[in-house]
Amino acid sequence: MQNKRPLVGWPAALLAVALGAYAKAVRPRVLRWGATGEEASRSLPGDELVPYPDSQTTMATTLPARPEEVWAWLQQMGCDRAGWYSWDRLDNGGRPSARRIVPEWQDLKEGRHLDSLPSGKAWFTAAVVDPPRSLVLRADLKLPSCASFDPEHWPLPPVYSGGIRGFHLEPTPGGQTRLIVRTRRRGRPRPVMWFLDRLIGEPTHFVMQNHQFRNLRERVGGAPVPGHW
Repeated sequence: MQNKRPLVGWPAALLAVALGAYAKAVRPRVLRWGATGEEASRSLPGDELVPYPDSQTTMATTLPARPEEVWAWLQQMGCDRAGWYSWDRLDNGGRPSARRIVPEWQDLKEGRHLDSLPSGKAWFTAAVVDPPRSLVLRADLKLPSCASFDPEHWPLPPVYSGGIRGFHLEPTPGGQTRLIVRTRRRGRPRPVMWFLDRLIGEPTHFVMQNHQFRNLRERVGGAPVPGHW
């Protein structure tokens, strides 16, 4: 009786098909969720800080307030300040993000550190502060410790991830604001970071940014929008 060969190749084949489908049909939408083709393709302030990114995303939404009003919420972000208006259990140590404008946090200047973790060992640097148009935050992390480092100091860590997260505000008819959020990332070693970015970085940013959009809409509009992701 002839022995049947075990179907050891099927799991790998199914995984390859799933990854191929994600790369072709899902990932392009994740990378530019809510953004028009023109918004996703244009250059934005802060792009020059990461000139050759390994990954770039552009997400956008329209908020029911003028840019000056939206700016007041954005410039007070940070774990040591108003929080990040996203999933607070994940990015603010469980402390609720602020639901009001705090006057003492309305003084953001370029070069300021904004804690990205409650521990204070990781932070964003306010790289571009151009009210009420552009706020670009830069983060450079040593891995696996996730501790911030100064990218101007050489040599660079053997394993690191660095990039920007830019918030760009444009007025729209009716006193509303188009909020465009651009990320650009790079890291080393490149094969490892390429894999981690697609497996963890991009999907995580998609989920967190969508929730921030929703919470910002509640805050600037004064009331939640039912059913908005």
